[in-house]
Amino acid sequence: MACMKLGSKSDVFSLDGHSWFCSTGLPSDVIVEVGDTSFHLHKFPLLSRSKLLQKLIGEFSGEDGKKCLLQLHEMPGGAKSFLLVAKFCYDVKLQVTAMSIVGLRCAAEYLQMTEDYGEGNLIAQTESFLNEILGNWTDSLKALEACEEVMSYAEELHIVSRCINSLATKASADPSLFSWPMSGCCDFQDPKGTVFWNGICTLTKPHSMGEDWWYRDASSLRLPMYKRVILAVGSNGMKPERVAGAIMHYAMRHLPLLGRQSSLQSSEYPATVLTKSPSLDGDQRNLLEELVELIPYQKSIVPSKFLLRLLRTAMMLHASSSCRENLEKRVGVQLHETAVEDLLIPNTAYSMETLYDIDCVQRILDHFMLVDQDAITSNDALDEGSHSLTPVTLVANLIDNYLAEVAPDINLKLAKFQSLAAAIPDYARTIDDGLYRAIDIYLKAHPWLIDFEREQLCRLMNCQKLSLEASTHAAQNERLPLRVIVQVLFFEQLRLRTSLAGWFFVSDSLENSQNFTANLALARSDVHAHVGASQDRSKAVDDMKDRVSELEKECLSMKEEIDKLVKTKGIWNLLFKRFTFTRSKPKSVGTKPQNPKDLTGSPSSTAPLLNDTENRNSEE
Repeated sequence: MACMKLGSKSDVFSLDGHSWFCSTGLPSDVIVEVGDTSFHLHKFPLLSRSKLLQKLIGEFSGEDGKKCLLQLHEMPGGAKSFLLVAKFCYDVKLQVTAMSIVGLRCAAEYLQMTEDYGEGNLIAQTESFLNEILGNWTDSLKALEACEEVMSYAEELHIVSRCINSLATKASADPSLFSWPMSGCCDFQDPKGTVFWNGICTLTKPHSMGEDWWYRDASSLRLPMYKRVILAVGSNGMKPERVAGAIMHYAMRHLPLLGRQSSLQSSEYPATVLTKSPSLDGDQRNLLEELVELIPYQKSIVPSKFLLRLLRTAMMLHASSSCRENLEKRVGVQLHETAVEDLLIPNTAYSMETLYDIDCVQRILDHFMLVDQDAITSNDALDEGSHSLTPVTLVANLIDNYLAEVAPDINLKLAKFQSLAAAIPDYARTIDDGLYRAIDIYLKAHPWLIDFEREQLCRLMNCQKLSLEASTHAAQNERLPLRVIVQVLFFEQLRLRTSLAGWFFVSDSLENSQNFTANLALARSDVHAHVGASQDRSKAVDDMKDRVSELEKECLSMKEEIDKLVKTKGIWNLLFKRFTFTRSKPKSVGTKPQNPKDLTGSPSSTAPLLNDTENRNSEE
């Protein structure tokens, strides 16, 4: 830390209780009161340096023989600064540092210690030293912290703005370009390991500094000053990522609730000592709201994990609705970058209906879908069909996993579950296994649901998008409505028939292709082509026979499962006869059967079958 030395005489000041005495051999003739501290001094050294003191001493009209009494309760920096002023007036040795220069500079201005009252007076001395320390990062930071004690005077003298501009300029600059050894580079290093920088031997090798080197130092500032520094570095063209990183560091240091939440104390968010952190919830709430407003609005510059931690803390502190809405929108914009465990936000509402805050996730998802639709529309306008479905696909998988996590909550209403699941468009889910898993968990945790509610819940998923494994599980799942099980089996039958037809179509195409190739080769070598084509065709036919045999075994197995399922439900016997698997080749080879629609309420080919079964049953 820089230091300025003034004066040449030895110290003659001594403290007795709350009074300072100057032992020069002459009796004191003036008493200066600053707060609850009194200074017993002499008139001449004071009035010869200060215009204000000269005026006050001249105006004093006391009784004869009574000491001159001056009250300077508005002195910037209080008794601490006036002691330095008094020592300067008596030419006593003193040291001025970056921590004391601001108060002393303001006190000199207050006392009007200009060059008219002596060459090299205190205003000139302190101004010169202040300009010197502004060239150093640490001293500038200390001076800015000291400004808080004399804010009005420091603002009037532009000391605050000068310190902030100095810090912002240094924080925005490339560390390797600084004029002092902080980049880790050196001019020469001898074989013994001694490091020289510009010819000067250093005790330790300077360590390399990254772009975040100033985060920790700046976080020692109180919020009002810190805000001004952040705004200044942003105005200097600093990347939003670095600005956001500094704010994250500050939040981790000054918001204890944020640090207590799970595992943020990682390499990404280094542990810091909590200093100057407000203890009251009101102070913490105000701090959080101010920091959220400071975060740049660019997408993905702050991890979703950290934004959700801020959101949790905001809910715990009952922050303003605008603050929470701000955070929800920020998360919504980058929801596809979020992990499911980070969305499990505990419910802090007064009602406490559910364990997790489902409504909050619903709002985040709605905002994502709104932004995603805008992005799709914009892309279509530029290049129709050029947009990617990757973000919405990732979000679909995320929400399905989230639903599976919250489904065991017995207080989770069916309407909320449906609303969250239905917010994802059908095209976003390439496969519905995740949604089926969530529905199954919900049905298991809510066994009291009536048949209508269970069918309504199952309409959320598309049975045609279930994998073979999921379809097999669903076909044996007693929690599902029978209608859904039938549709799962029906779609599996259609899938099987399509596969069989596809295999026969490939077989015919392969045979035609081989015949065509053989005819071409026959023109060159009849015998060679005939033998080669026969071998290939024989091999293809053998493979086809094996595949058909495997598929027939699968059909028989599925039929046995269906028989077991409807063994006690006679009303469905006629229906399953319509779905009986045959071993004969389809009449229209290579033609894809018409797929019925999903369970979303639109017509399907199963509906007439169900009606027909009911009519026949009533006739019997």
